[in-house]
Amino acid sequence: MSPAWRGTFRAVPRAAFLPDIIWPFTGDGETSAPVDRRATPETWLRWAEENLPITVQHDDGASTGPGVYTSSSSTPSIVASMLRDLDARPGMSVLEVGTGTGWNAALLCERLGAQAVTTVEIDPALADRARGRLSEAGYRPAVVVGDGLDGHGPGALYDRIIATAGVRTVPMAWLAQCRPGGVIVAPWGTHYSPQDAIVRLVVAADGSCAAGRFTGPAEFMKVRSQRLAWPVHEEYVLDRPGTVSHSEADLGDVFDGGYGGTGMLLGLFVDDCTHTVHDGTAWLYGLGDRSWAAATAEGAGVRVHQSGPRRLWDEVEAAYRWWRDQGRPDVERFGLTVTAAGREVWLDGPGAVVNVR
Repeated sequence: MSPAWRGTFRAVPRAAFLPDIIWPFTGDGETSAPVDRRATPETWLRWAEENLPITVQHDDGASTGPGVYTSSSSTPSIVASMLRDLDARPGMSVLEVGTGTGWNAALLCERLGAQAVTTVEIDPALADRARGRLSEAGYRPAVVVGDGLDGHGPGALYDRIIATAGVRTVPMAWLAQCRPGGVIVAPWGTHYSPQDAIVRLVVAADGSCAAGRFTGPAEFMKVRSQRLAWPVHEEYVLDRPGTVSHSEADLGDVFDGGYGGTGMLLGLFVDDCTHTVHDGTAWLYGLGDRSWAAATAEGAGVRVHQSGPRRLWDEVEAAYRWWRDQGRPDVERFGLTVTAAGREVWLDGPGAVVNVR
């Protein structure tokens, strides 16, 4: 944790911003059973103080649904590292995208003063609850109900912008509403996997672009309009076996699904594609067409089936081999440049744009 924020975290406990019923994540990455403060206050408080994410909403607040988690209180160490990356100091103004429980906004208010903080939440119920908790804690920032991808023009220009939900595209509205030289911090990734990385972008003097490095791996719930609509398997795999081939690649290494694994890295180079691993087979689906591929470990290598306009396994294997041949660089060596025309990924510096296709 940045020393400048230590007193802030001591003054603003996460527990003050959590609801009575929470769904903590256990150490193995799974969501636990609900914990009710009214029934088991000591257990509830123990979870509230753990360095783990805590789910606070399912199914966008619907009373019935599949039980998909849609809002959470992020892992405290990730919150601290993102605020370190943001480098917001007294005298600066901050736009937060994704109010959630209100805890992150409260930390910003404690450090900068509530008058410097604007926080935007797309869910009216979450915004109302956060506004109430912030008020109870003595903070009254501007809590706005709206789509945070649009920013909040009336409060611009901001010195800093921070997103607390994962994005697949950095909106130009953020660049337009951030001062030249200002900083944007957000969890960013691709649809290839749910893994993200925290990107720290600095806005150019003319506001036309923003560029910066990834500071570490992360995994966040995605903003609503950029969630992945998962492909329907039966609508893709209509011509199995497709083209059959063999690869010498290590399937477990290519599809390392661990935190900070290959999912984020390979997704930098394989556009419009997603994947899953099920019963020992890795499935790849093209998001812009009906291309598909399936890879299954076979002896010391991999048996591959693929079909469609793209050869998705070939693209993934090329990206993996390039990454391996570069010495397996971790995500902190990569960076991102965002412009109105799109984005570029680079290794070690903006001049070294990478494309392995």
